[in-house]
Amino acid sequence: MARLVFGMNQSLDGYVDHTAFSPDPTLFRYFIEEAQGQSGSIYGRKMYEIMRYWDDDHPEWKSEEQAYAAAWRKQPKWIVSRSLKSVGPNATLIDDDLEVAIRKLKAERDGEIEVAGTNLAQSLTQLGLIDEYRIYLHPVVLGHGTPYFAQSRSRLRLMTHDRIGEDVIRLVYVPA
Repeated sequence: MARLVFGMNQSLDGYVDHTAFSPDPTLFRYFIEEAQGQSGSIYGRKMYEIMRYWDDDHPEWKSEEQAYAAAWRKQPKWIVSRSLKSVGPNATLIDDDLEVAIRKLKAERDGEIEVAGTNLAQSLTQLGLIDEYRIYLHPVVLGHGTPYFAQSRSRLRLMTHDRIGEDVIRLVYVPA
């Protein structure tokens, strides 16, 4: 059975914003290795549209960006959206019963499946389907933006924490 993991970069004050801060080379390398080991990704529409950047080659990319793009393209993706009519390569659209589709996906797959997008994560949290939360805590205070947790949620239990690179702390929680 697959495990659903919601992990995102977060500011000290609890916000996610891919335009406000980005991973340093050490953290980016970590994300490459993580993507290479995942069984797939589930995206909400907004996050999927951001991540489609990795579908196209860019001449300015260095080897790290090329490695991430290769890992991202290789893994299957499931896109949760009622507004999209089609999705890109190696992607499947989920536009009907979210709970049924994700429970089936978890039962049919093994390994770790990434969940990307705060609203999607909130929906899956309410359904009791997220197995693990990973916060990559950056020493940045944004003061505004999209919160990592879209709504309040039940208690979590800290499983582990470690430092990645010079400034980022990875916190791993599971539902208590």
